[in-house]
Amino acid sequence: MVIFGLVLVALGALLVLLGLFASDVKVVDGEATLEIWNVDLSIEGVFLAGVLAAALILVGLWAIKLGAKMGWKHRKEQKRLNELSEKLDKVELEKRRQDDEEGSATS
Repeated sequence: MVIFGLVLVALGALLVLLGLFASDVKVVDGEATLEIWNVDLSIEGVFLAGVLAAALILVGLWAIKLGAKMGWKHRKEQKRLNELSEKLDKVELEKRRQDDEEGSATS
């Protein structure tokens, strides 16, 4: 989930960087367009590209947060299970020792 979030943030950032550094403004018949890698975008298209970039970044950050939270919960649960397993191993070892002592005492 974290990797998916990082990819979305990178795509959004790439879209923003393309808009800033790889674009050229053209004015034809009083209509301004933005050319990004030979693709002409109207003012509305530029707005929608900005909305898309912002949405990608926000969803990416949300996915990173969710993935990190799930990972933290998983690590916490795994730690708890390891502690319980160690306790169970100690109890079983103690029980075996008591059984061995009872067996040697009766022989």
